[in-house]
Amino acid sequence: MAESETKKKTSTSSIMPEWSLLPEELLHIIIDKLDNCFNVVHARSVCRSWRSTFPFPSCLLRPSYSLPMFTHFRRKSKDLFTLEKIPLFLFRASTPDADVAEYFMGGIGRDKSNDHMELPSPLQCSVKVKLPGSDPTLMNMLDYNILHLGYQYRMIGCNPDDYKGVAFLPLNKEGGEFVVLLNYSSFLLVLTSAEMGWKRLENVLFFACLHLITFRGRFYATFHSGETVVIDPYSLEVTFLLPSPRTPVHYLVPFGNDELFLVEVIFPTVGKLTCRVSRLDEEAGQWVEVSDLGDRVLFVGGHLGNISCSAQELPHGLGGNSILFTNGSGNVTFPYKYGVYTGNAEDNLDCWRSSMEDRVVILNKSFPVLAFKVEC
Repeated sequence: MAESETKKKTSTSSIMPEWSLLPEELLHIIIDKLDNCFNVVHARSVCRSWRSTFPFPSCLLRPSYSLPMFTHFRRKSKDLFTLEKIPLFLFRASTPDADVAEYFMGGIGRDKSNDHMELPSPLQCSVKVKLPGSDPTLMNMLDYNILHLGYQYRMIGCNPDDYKGVAFLPLNKEGGEFVVLLNYSSFLLVLTSAEMGWKRLENVLFFACLHLITFRGRFYATFHSGETVVIDPYSLEVTFLLPSPRTPVHYLVPFGNDELFLVEVIFPTVGKLTCRVSRLDEEAGQWVEVSDLGDRVLFVGGHLGNISCSAQELPHGLGGNSILFTNGSGNVTFPYKYGVYTGNAEDNLDCWRSSMEDRVVILNKSFPVLAFKVEC
């Protein structure tokens, strides 16, 4: 019996390929064929030699910068905090129910221990997810469709009550020179790598910045007073964008590096909320109202900021030309679409409103993960 088992093992091992023995030139061909950063992680999990040959995907790295504290707008300080660049991803889980799609959206970091330990492949290819009130769980990436959503900058080791957001832009390709804008209390603070000290951005005198983002190498900000501006990172010159939002609640939503949208929430005296959406005409320096987002889906209002993606990249659930608000008081919401018929002839159809299609259940909206499921 023991001899039979030995023969069986020998036969099986002779069939299994020794991937670690592939010539290096073939490994480089494999590297060129991998267009998804998680495929690279999978390849790195084959063996230690592959891990040393395949560089860790740059889009999964989290570069960080040590910056001085900004208490009382001190220009110089020995106290430091860390500004970290966090990659954002959307994971779609495989579910047995074809009419339900589950999604997890959040920042991702690198488990550096994987570079030094021989772990089983499922661990090498897993993402650890921590939802508030539950223990961390490992999600095997082989079971998920994954979409890269860009990056978010986050302050580490410094969480003041009046902190509302931060934006970072490099000033050269090497990344050695940079400028940072900080949305703090009722001010915008600026820091440059040349000075390494915080000061108030004096040429922005509006009260309370709502949103601060970067788009195509420039800063964009909106304010409670209704203004939207673009700020040049080199000169810090401020330029107005017209027309100004007509509602106090509005959001800046970039679509990658291609387009920038402004979503305004309209509070009617009677009935439900509606929206107005505009696209930035960068050359003219103005907002142009739109009724069609194409295949885009805008995620608005969550702790991850305002994010968008192509509906073609979402395998199931949310359709294009829609807006999903993730910051409501309840845990059930519906995508907003343009021209939805309400059954009431008096309702204006030239706006965006809840479509009552594709019911979305928010499973978690607290930091650090947005989890939801779409019921078609």
